[in-house]
Order: sequence, then structure tokens, then C-alpha cells
Amino acid sequence: MERFCFKNPILLSFLLVLLLFISIASTQNDDVDHGRKRVQIRVGLVLDLGSVEGKIVKSSVSMALSDFYAINNDYKTRVSFSVRNSHGEPLLALASAVDLLQTEGVEAIIGGNSLLEAKLLGELGEQARVPVITLNSPMSLSLSKYSYLIQATHDSVSEAKGIIAFINGFDWNSVALLYEDHDDWRESMHFMVDHFHENNVRVQSKVGFTVSSSEDFVMDRLQKLKDLGTTVFVVHLSRVIATHLFPCAGRLGLMGDGFVWILTAKTMNSFNENIDDFSKEAMEGVVGFKSYIPMSKELRNFTLRWRKSLLVEEAEITQLSISGVWAHDIAWALASAAEVTRMPNVSSTLLEAISESRFKGLSGDFQLHDKKLLSKKFEIVNMIGSGERRVGYWNSNGSFSSRRHLSSTHDKLETIIWPGGSAQSPKGSSLRESGRKKLRVLVTSSNRFPRLMKVETDPVTNEVIVEGFCIEAFRASISPFNYEVEYIPWLNGSNYDNLAYALSSQKDKYDAAVGDITITSNRSMYADFTLPFTEMGLGIVALKERSMWVFFQPLTPDLWITSAAFFVLTGIIVWLIERSENKEFQGSWPQQIGVVLWFGFSTLVYAHRERLKHNLSRFVVTVWVFAVLILTASYTATLTSMMTVQQIRFNSNEDYVGHLSGSLIANVALTSSSLRAMRSLGLNSSADYAHALLNKTVSFVVDELPYLKVLLGENPTHFLMVKTQSTTNGFGFMFQKGFELVPNVSREIAKLRTSEKLNEMEKRWLDKQLPYTTDDTSNPITLYRFRGLFMITGVSFAFALAVLLILWLRDEWTVLVDSVKLFISRQIIHFRIHFARNIHPSPLDDPIGGNAVQMAQRNRQ
Repeated sequence: MERFCFKNPILLSFLLVLLLFISIASTQNDDVDHGRKRVQIRVGLVLDLGSVEGKIVKSSVSMALSDFYAINNDYKTRVSFSVRNSHGEPLLALASAVDLLQTEGVEAIIGGNSLLEAKLLGELGEQARVPVITLNSPMSLSLSKYSYLIQATHDSVSEAKGIIAFINGFDWNSVALLYEDHDDWRESMHFMVDHFHENNVRVQSKVGFTVSSSEDFVMDRLQKLKDLGTTVFVVHLSRVIATHLFPCAGRLGLMGDGFVWILTAKTMNSFNENIDDFSKEAMEGVVGFKSYIPMSKELRNFTLRWRKSLLVEEAEITQLSISGVWAHDIAWALASAAEVTRMPNVSSTLLEAISESRFKGLSGDFQLHDKKLLSKKFEIVNMIGSGERRVGYWNSNGSFSSRRHLSSTHDKLETIIWPGGSAQSPKGSSLRESGRKKLRVLVTSSNRFPRLMKVETDPVTNEVIVEGFCIEAFRASISPFNYEVEYIPWLNGSNYDNLAYALSSQKDKYDAAVGDITITSNRSMYADFTLPFTEMGLGIVALKERSMWVFFQPLTPDLWITSAAFFVLTGIIVWLIERSENKEFQGSWPQQIGVVLWFGFSTLVYAHRERLKHNLSRFVVTVWVFAVLILTASYTATLTSMMTVQQIRFNSNEDYVGHLSGSLIANVALTSSSLRAMRSLGLNSSADYAHALLNKTVSFVVDELPYLKVLLGENPTHFLMVKTQSTTNGFGFMFQKGFELVPNVSREIAKLRTSEKLNEMEKRWLDKQLPYTTDDTSNPITLYRFRGLFMITGVSFAFALAVLLILWLRDEWTVLVDSVKLFISRQIIHFRIHFARNIHPSPLDDPIGGNAVQMAQRNRQ
């Protein structure tokens, strides 16, 4: 063989070329065959390609699919991605997803890393019945209604428990929470606050920041926290705001010894984008919780290959983010699920196949629980210099651990370098431990309702003296907290919108405001309100009814007249029936008229003494007595209601309506659909209210319930409450935005209300009466409402008269017929005579002839 090959080199070369050609052709044919059998599965990818996170996810998904099909080359399906750029705009992300569904026919969508995007895409997926997979979107109860939504994110419950355990481990009992005032951060902040309260960690203050917050605003809010003695801070902010926050904190001395800064996982995960060395150094000593991805050989190899695959313009990307790791595993799950759904005898949908996927991914064991891929383990890192150092882990089983130890406390964590460079744990502080603080409180000083709020200044000592129900409720609410209160009178009128704006714009002068301040949406834009400490709603007060003719009011005039007419009609009909046989209904005409009137009206009290002999008259009386029973019962009920409460009839053309002068709440109520009044009169005090009602200047007064309770307490015998409406939010104490006392005072108000102490204060100051209230059920009874009753009575009377007429005709028929015949015959004779005289005149028509005829007629008779 060797000899043959060496001796025939040309033939050998030809054979080698032929074998190579056959091999290439065979490979191409195999590829064509495979290509014919493979099914393309289109998946949409909606990302902000201008962000680092978007670029990481896109490259990670692309590499994940390449790796998957390199291993599973025999699969008959191929998942391919169609990418759209959302530019970070939720509405543009929705439009891109709609375009992918209509033009590409995608069977799944990956995108939506914000809460709003997740809601929009989740709604779209629900309508199109297409799975939507979000990466690192916040957990929210509002997303649970979307059955086609899959979330890959960290476990907020486990994170909150870890932060609480960390705080409790160092015996810190209060914290200040700095959060981003945006939907993506606000809901998870409230979730964390609830867990803090449940585990006796008091949130001393909540301060919100936005991306547009100026440096002066940040410095001002941090300075206030410093003045309060706050030493433990939990930061729940995005990278953009956090990198501005810490340099400001450093300039105020809040990054030195004795201070603690804890970053949430959402904040730490946002630090994957590059931050400058200055910002990193400003975070020296900060502790952060990060979603933990266990390092493995596969993750290390993938990360190395991923870094090499990055383009030159993507050189700013230095590390693979948690979203990139989740994106890799999601891509594998999609590719695997797509193959399963195309298998014979398999009826699973793509969503079901993804939910049932089980494999070892880069993030660990891939398994969805309730359509969520949750990262429950967190690594605790300490920011040192321009980098970070891992000091331990928080495990899903509720314990801390380091590489060497597992513990339920922080003791087994590695040494933490705190702000200021100290390794000694800060002691922390709380409101009670930071000394007695001064609270600067604006008090409303109009003194229009002294029982609610009375402010005076001592002319000798210049001391502000404050009393009234509002101030007593305020003092009781802040008494558990160690505050020295300075009262400052508000001298700029009763427009409390201006008061709210002054509280917001002059933070260096005022901390809170107390008085008869109604909680409104407009004021809530500038200040935070506590829970209301008064009843909510508006009321109407009127003068009590003192007319001696009140007993006529239950029935309208037309009903009175109709009822009287039917009383008389009943007597007449019974008289007609009984007159012929009953001696009690006979006699002279005056006697008979008296009997008719007496019998008719005596049925009102069932006192008629005449015995009825005819069944027809008994029928008439029975029907009428039934009608009288209904009339008297309705009259009694309405009169009772009217004697109990005053019913006001709102007449916009005639009645004046009194209200508190300058009150925006009352003005809005008077222009509402239920309390329209064309003519209103502004009044300034409870004395003005009483005077206007007593002299009939106004028909009624409309105002908020606390003001009206003062009026009723001062004049319990003259006025009464006739109507209430829950259209206002009551009075509340007003504080600066984010002030730490707001939740604490609200809880104290709730305790005062539950323990009845708030009611006792109200009775003591307002002399609270139990007002009668009514609605529109006391209107006078009209004829229209009883038309059916009178119709039945009238038909019964007509029937009785018809029967009476028939009976009379039967008895008098012969006499009646004879009378008719005689009448007709006489008329015929007269007609003949008249006819004869006019047509054929005769001599007998003269007087002599006429006399002769008359004599002849007499002789015949």
C-alpha cells in the first residue's frame, strides 16, 4: 500500500480531494436537512440599549443561546431574539412590545425592569396570552394579578429580615430611611417600613429624594437628620442619587465615627454601572446587602468569555450584573421550553413549560416559585476605598454566615470597617437618647372658635398661651416623646393653604402646625398630615321648629282638601243607601245634613253610633275605614318625625345659607350637587352662627362637624343637626414632609381614640350633644303618593251608587213605566193641539170658540 501510494502521487492527491468534496457535500446536505426540520421561535427583547444594564442583558442572552445550541445541536427548535430599544421610557417599551407582537409574531417578551414597565407589559401579555419576563423589577402586590408575568428579582422579604436582624444585632432601635420618591422605590420602601414596625425597629424619619433634588435640598434634609441625633441610616436610592448623597453627608460630618450607613440590595445592584473614584471614597465604611450568586466554574468561564465578546465601545462595562446572570438562565429556560412545546404528544404551553423547567444555571438551581425566580441569599459587603469587601452572608434560613461560621447573629461576620475608619461598632441613638429636642409649632390664631383653638399672648411676659380642644389633643399625642414645644402664632389669616406652603418653604423656622386645619389634597402636596383627630364630614344645623301649626305640616293642602271631600262623600253615599229604611237617617233636612256630616267625619276615629241596615252601606264604610286607617297611620308617622327633627327644604332661590367666612371647604360644599345654594352668607364665629339663625337671617348653616359641634354645645336648646355628609377628611396635625413624628403621632391619635380619651376631650371642650339627624324621609305626604288609595275608594263608591241605582229601578219599575207613558201621552196630545192650531186655524180659536171648547172638555170629564 505504501509502495502504491508513493509510486502514484497524482492518484493519491485526486483521491484525497474527492474524499474532502464528498465530506463537505454530506455536511451541507445534513445542514439543509436539519434546517428544514428546525422550527424558529421568535422572542422579543425590549431593553434600554443606552444603559449599561441593557447592554449587559443583550450580550448575555446572545451568548446564552449560542452556548445552549452548541450543546443541544440536535434540537428541532431554534429561539431567536428580536431586539427593540425602549430608551428607558415605559410607553415606548409598550409600543415596542406591541410592534414585536404584530410584525414579528413573538411568542414571549423579555423586558420591563421598572414597575411601570412591568405593569404595562404584564397587561399586554395578559391580553395577548404571551409570557412576559421581567428582570430585576421590584416585587409588588399590583403585579400579582398578571398570570402571564414572570419575575426574576431578589426576595424583598428575606432582605428586610436580614436588615432587621443586622440592626437588632447591634442593639440599634431606630433608623432614618432615605428613599427615592419614585414608584419603583416607594412601594418597596413601604414594604420595608412595615417589617421594621413589626419587629420593633422604629423608623425615626423617612426622607424622600428625586433625581432632580438639588444639592441644597439634600444638605438641608441631612442637616435636619443630624440635628435630630440620627446615627443609623438605611439608604434605598438609585446610583444617580446615592453618588450625590454621600459627598453631602461627608461634608456634614455624617460619614465619621459613630454613624452607620446600610444600603439595600436594590441600591447595591444599581452600582454595577461605573461610578467615579470620588464617589466610591465618599462611601467609605458603608455596609450593603447584595443579591448573592454563588461562584462556580461555569459562571467564571462564562464571565471570561463574555468580557472578551464585548465591543470596544462597551469598554466601560467591567463586570457581569445580577440581571445579566438571570438573563442567561432565562434564555436557557426559554430555549428548553420551546423544544418541549414542539415535542409530539405534549400539550404544554410555553408559559407552563418555562414554569416547569428545572436545571443548574449560573445563578444556581433554576426553579420558578409562583412564577418568580427569587434570589433569597444576600452577601454583606463593606465599602473600603474604591472597592468592596465581603464580610458575610444573609441566608434564606434566617442566619448570618461567613466563610467559616454560621450564626443567627452578626457575631460571626468578619470585621466591619465603619465610617471614620473604626472597627468598633457604633452605639446608635434614638429620639429618647438624643436629649430633649425643641419642636417649633405654628398655631392658628384667628380665635373664631375658642373652644377649638384659642391663642393669646401675655402682654407682660410675651408668652404665647394656647388652649382648646385641638391643642389638648396635640399635647396628648406628643407627650410620649421627649419634645420641648415652642408655639408660634400664625397671623396671616384663615387661608391654611398658605400655612401649608409656609411650613414647606420655611423649614428653618417651623416644624409643624396645629389648629383647625382640614386635611386636603392640596395641602398634602406641601406637608405631611397625621391621622385625623376629629370626625370627618360636613353638617347642617338649623333652628328647632316652634310653630303651633306644625300638626298641619304632615299633609299637603291638596291632600287635606281631598280627604275632607271623601269624608263628606262617604256620609252622603251612606245616607242615600240607608235613608229609605233607617230611621236614624231620616227627619228634617237640617237633621239629615247633620247626620251626613257627623257620620262621614266620625269614621276618622271610628266613633259613628248609627247602625247600618244595608250591606251596601257596610261595604262603603269598610272600604273607607281601610283608607282612613292608612291615612292616619301615615299622618302619625310623619308628624312624629317632624316633631322629633326639623326638616329643612333647600330652596336656592329663597333661603340664605350660612357658612364660615373664608372656608374653602364650605364653599366647595355649597357648590356641590347635593348642597346647592345660590345665596350664601359668610359668618365669622359660633356667636354669629347663633345670631343669624335666631333672627332668621339664614335658614341653616353648613360647615365642618367640629365647628358645628361648638355651636350645638353652646346652644343645645335652640339648634339641632339635621344632616351630615362624609365629604371632608377632618382636622389633622401638619408636619414638614418626611418629619419623623408623623407616624408616631398618628399611632398616638389612634390610641387616644381607642381608649376613649379623645372623646372625653371633645365632650369637655365642645359640650358634645347627641344631635338628631335626618334625611329626606320627613317630607310632607302628597296627594300624588296616595292617588291609588283614593282611586280604589272612588271606584268602590261608584260601584255602590251603581248597585243602589239598579235596586231602586227594580223596585220602582212599574210606577216608573206608567209615569213615563202618561208623560209621553200628554206630550203627544199637546203636540197635536199645537200642530192643529198652527196648520189649520178654525173659528174656535177666537175667545168665544175657546170657551165653548173648554166647556165641552169639562163636560166629558
